[in-house]
Amino acid sequence: MTILTAIAVYFIIWWITLFAVLPIGVRTQADESDVTLGTTESAPLRLQMRKKLVLTSIVAAIIFAIYFVLTEAFGISVDSIPRIVPDFSER
Repeated sequence: MTILTAIAVYFIIWWITLFAVLPIGVRTQADESDVTLGTTESAPLRLQMRKKLVLTSIVAAIIFAIYFVLTEAFGISVDSIPRIVPDFSER
């Protein structure tokens, strides 16, 4: 795996992980009974984005490390997954 490929894979993993981490610990304005005029009740009260970006980076690094070990050390790839649908093109 080249360094450019590794960076691209990490970025994709990081981006997907960000969307999984974003809702963790969110308290809405309605939950805290502190709705600011002109905003919706479902808007987050304290987003804590810096903490979520750090958590995303850590989780994505762990997932990428697992991916790297599986592909480089063990040689497992998408081609290693057995086919569910038989290939009828060779007949």
